[in-house]
Amino acid sequence: SPVFDCVMDIKAETDPVTLTVKSVGLQERRGSNVSLTLDMCTPGCTEQGFGYIMSPKEELAQEYLQTASNILTEEELHQKALDSFVLQAEFFEIPMNFIDPKEYDIPGLVRKNRYKTILPNRHSRVCLTSDDQDDPLSSYINANYIRGYRGEEKVYIATQGPIVNTVSDFWRMVWQEHSPIIVMITNIEEMNEKCTEYWPEEQITYEGIEITVNRIIQADDYRLRLITLKNGEETRNLKHYWYTSWPDQKTPDQAPALLQLVQEVEEARNCAEEKNAPIIVHCSAGIGRTGCFIATSICCKQWKNEGVVDILRTTCQLRLDRGGMIQTCEQYQFVHHVMSLYEKQFIRASAEE
Repeated sequence: SPVFDCVMDIKAETDPVTLTVKSVGLQERRGSNVSLTLDMCTPGCTEQGFGYIMSPKEELAQEYLQTASNILTEEELHQKALDSFVLQAEFFEIPMNFIDPKEYDIPGLVRKNRYKTILPNRHSRVCLTSDDQDDPLSSYINANYIRGYRGEEKVYIATQGPIVNTVSDFWRMVWQEHSPIIVMITNIEEMNEKCTEYWPEEQITYEGIEITVNRIIQADDYRLRLITLKNGEETRNLKHYWYTSWPDQKTPDQAPALLQLVQEVEEARNCAEEKNAPIIVHCSAGIGRTGCFIATSICCKQWKNEGVVDILRTTCQLRLDRGGMIQTCEQYQFVHHVMSLYEKQFIRASAEE
């Protein structure tokens, strides 16, 4: 799959002695498509477990995702952000929790996925309402509900960048979920197509939903579109943040730009009419840059409320909801750098008050 870089796929197994968290045995490594199907009561489609029985290896991986933790104080966070060896060891111990494509038996599903091996984990996937109950394809979208700080349900939706065949599905989801904000963290093309341009220059209608772009605000690292959605007699406001300074499978040169975006999106959410509706976040596959953005948002709230941060726990929570979140070791390191910067800004702001 073009989502993965082969260098990262052939990393040697990590020596458990070097880990900063307890070792629970060999875990599923990056690039694995082994599903860790969880029989959990979480939002999303109500789907049965189909009698699936996990192997001992998969059970260990599930236990790791549910229990792994590494709480960092101020000094520990700054030290760890500079220790690439420790971060690499920790990252490769975290199970990816990808779903096996064989678990989806829906004819024509390939037309709705940007990458054939990146699929939504079943227990938390978003199901679209559909008039045709006999057509499972009509309710399918490659998207998952993602929990937020302290496990709050449906704070975010992580999804793939829309393709031509799924643009109308995407807008159906935006309307269905009452989402007030979309965060797009990819260019349209980066060597190849990463996302189709799913918004209009001025106005367009999908599935009865009228989409009107009212204003475009250009900032240093992103473009903000103020959009009006209308369906029947109901009208809603939507903010679309398009962050264009992040190269595919890499991390931005500077952390401040992403941190600024996270903070501005959080402020916009607090001012939105639908404060409890999920923020939709997507890149191309909906796991790498998307995972970094959501993890940073959650960790900023944790630091603000608790004065500590647990990036490992946050990553595990994200991967329980959608496999592969925070896709590369470099991205995992970058989240630590961003949080180190946030802590310094937080202390400085507190001192000035």
